[in-house]
Amino acid sequence: MQAVLKSYKGLSFLLWLNWDRLFTVGTIIVGLLAGAFLGTALVQP
Repeated sequence: MQAVLKSYKGLSFLLWLNWDRLFTVGTIIVGLLAGAFLGTALVQP
């Protein structure tokens, strides 16, 4: 149980350190999906 808690704390710490990178990647993915949606919506009559 202690090993699980230690790995959870380590993973939580890793996500806390890299949250801005994850946010940036998520924002890029959402932007690309929105662009693809608008591109297909504007091309079809």
